[in-house]
Amino acid sequence: MLPITTSANESNSNGDELSEDDIYDVLSNRRRRFVIHALKRKKEPVDIAELSAHITAWELGFDPEEVDYEDQRSVYSTLKRTHLPNLEEKNLVTVDKEEKAVRATSELESLDIYVEALKNKEIPWSLYYVGLAGVAIALLLAVTVEAPIFGTLEPLEVGIFTATAFGISSVVHHIIGRRTRLGNREKPPELYQ
Repeated sequence: MLPITTSANESNSNGDELSEDDIYDVLSNRRRRFVIHALKRKKEPVDIAELSAHITAWELGFDPEEVDYEDQRSVYSTLKRTHLPNLEEKNLVTVDKEEKAVRATSELESLDIYVEALKNKEIPWSLYYVGLAGVAIALLLAVTVEAPIFGTLEPLEVGIFTATAFGISSVVHHIIGRRTRLGNREKPPELYQ
């Protein structure tokens, strides 16, 4: 499961706003996500061959220096034919065909992409918060009806517990969220699973 949260109020090359569908279309492909990750880490133009070496390395789990020419050539070819034109059409990158280099546009730089890559038995943060709220409501209800064990607690104590639990959870969520944004770490977030 790969929920993706974005924040963008940008426009594409047609002057239209970049729609949510456009963003999800761009992010639907792993190589395009890898391109975006690599470009958000660099402020200068990136040579397409260098970009393809990094993407190949990420896909195969190697260091970029260990990438085989044939594997890199395949990635290079699909970047030039498919993925970079798609990103350029959405006004997220510019490709200099003479220099064989690609650069992020201001639209891509301002696009904040948070990728929550979940393993099979993990729950998304949204579901975690719903569960935490359910526990807080159940605890408050148990204190209100003076259920055994909970009858000794005061509503203020439940409020302090709830505020503390949500506060700590949100700080942890913020820290984890910073690490799962495209461009914030050495490798794309989905490779840290």
